[in-house]
Amino acid sequence: MRIETIDLNFLGSEEVIASFLLLGDDSAALVETGSTTCLESLKKGLEKHGVENADVSEVFLTHIHLDHAGASGHIAELLPNATFYVHEVGCPHMADPSKLIKSATRIYGDRMDELWGEIRPVPEERLVKLSGDGEGIEAAGGIFTAHDTPGHAYHHLAFHEPESGALFAGDVAGIRLPGRSYVRPPTPPPEVDMEAWKGSIEAMRRIAPKTISPTHFGTYGDVERHLNELEQRLQSWLLFVEERMDEGEEREEISDGLKDKGDDEMLEGGSEPEDTGHYDLAGSYQALADGIIRYVERRRKGRE
Repeated sequence: MRIETIDLNFLGSEEVIASFLLLGDDSAALVETGSTTCLESLKKGLEKHGVENADVSEVFLTHIHLDHAGASGHIAELLPNATFYVHEVGCPHMADPSKLIKSATRIYGDRMDELWGEIRPVPEERLVKLSGDGEGIEAAGGIFTAHDTPGHAYHHLAFHEPESGALFAGDVAGIRLPGRSYVRPPTPPPEVDMEAWKGSIEAMRRIAPKTISPTHFGTYGDVERHLNELEQRLQSWLLFVEERMDEGEEREEISDGLKDKGDDEMLEGGSEPEDTGHYDLAGSYQALADGIIRYVERRRKGRE
């Protein structure tokens, strides 16, 4: 099997959203579709690697957020033989995306079309629900195992291909730019669960992949270091946000403070100042702070 990264050029920016093309001797598969605004880049990526639309038999979705799966309905029309594999919790929203669109519109407002484009349903008969308990799916000459990995979202999967050692980890593996070591945790609302995320990081360690591929962006071989940094930063950011909440700071103040903290960490890790804007395209500090605040509020309410 050969694995190629297709840069989906989100909003005209390179290395923000990836789709991973899996090439076997006589078949192909995809991990992630990206958003509908990235559709032309995905088509060009398939053409570049000589893949005919009818050759793609499987599409693996790590979760149903629009930057990962928003183009799925269009892709179903484009790839007539493709079956879509998705977490059982998210699967109904692929067949009927109305609630997904409504939820996203509350967050993105009048930028919905600019960011994500038109969202179409995937025919129900072409969807396969996965629980993530290690189901094996044959694709592109390999066998992919699906692993339940909540934390960023409760309907999140990671897909492991044992022969190559590749782990396609969506957002549960964080945000990282090629050539950089800094890992930013994507913690937007509404489903962030820090305890579950910690468990998913441990689950990824047990899988022991040779490489890890976050959708934002690329493939990395320093798996243990990458996961350690992500785990430590999640805990550090949680404590930071909790302390600011206890001090009575407003959301904007907390977000600004988290940005200062995160940018300092990014620079200490060897990144350049201009990298923060690139990271922001995959996860802005306002959204990341909101997600952690929501998690803390929900956890505290549960203790009452």
